[in-house]
Amino acid sequence: MVFRRLISKQLGELLMERGVINKRQLEKALEIQREKGGLLGHILVALGYASEEAIAQALTVQFGFPYLPLNSYNIEEEIIKIVPENVSRQYCLIPIDKMGDTLTIAMSNPLNQQAIEDIEMLTNCKVQVFVSTMTDVNNSINKYYRK
Repeated sequence: MVFRRLISKQLGELLMERGVINKRQLEKALEIQREKGGLLGHILVALGYASEEAIAQALTVQFGFPYLPLNSYNIEEEIIKIVPENVSRQYCLIPIDKMGDTLTIAMSNPLNQQAIEDIEMLTNCKVQVFVSTMTDVNNSINKYYRK
């Protein structure tokens, strides 16, 4: 699976266009990214410049992944059992549905190709990806794997 941008704009550019951040904030986040590494979206959230939701929604625009807020989503127990808790925590993802041999997951970093390949190998399913915030995914992991 190769991710293809639907639009050629960078994440920071999209966030500026949407009025989420300004040029100075983007430059500061990019400077931190050059020095320390990490994902731009996580840096912008850590700096308090953008919300997780704004980052997730920008990714949906950039790459075409659908956005799914998980706070009101109900996941069935047999779906949760498909992916072990440690794998869900490692990749910050959670299974949300399965139809035939297609497993739908919500994850905070939908560009993590390794995570998707690992889930496909682990489950023998094709993976369909939805974007959610890191907080939503972690809250869901804590809620459903503790049952």
